[in-house]
Amino acid sequence: MKELLLDNIASIHTTKLGIERIKHNLNITGDVVVYIKELINNNNCLVSKNGKNYYCEIDNVIITINSNNYCIITAHKKKI
Repeated sequence: MKELLLDNIASIHTTKLGIERIKHNLNITGDVVVYIKELINNNNCLVSKNGKNYYCEIDNVIITINSNNYCIITAHKKKI
């Protein structure tokens, strides 16, 4: 799954609301899409697909990406 997602990494994007939601959830500033792409490119990032979504997990962050249009739906910290 990860190879397919990486093959389409240039298509990864999000909406204006998605940007705000991800910034709030991850407590980050800066370019959300660049940040998410860097996480996905990390060798420690695990990618799976369930239904229409990719789920990317690295450290304590889970990223949800629509597999049809590569839109980042959300990203949040995993509850421990």
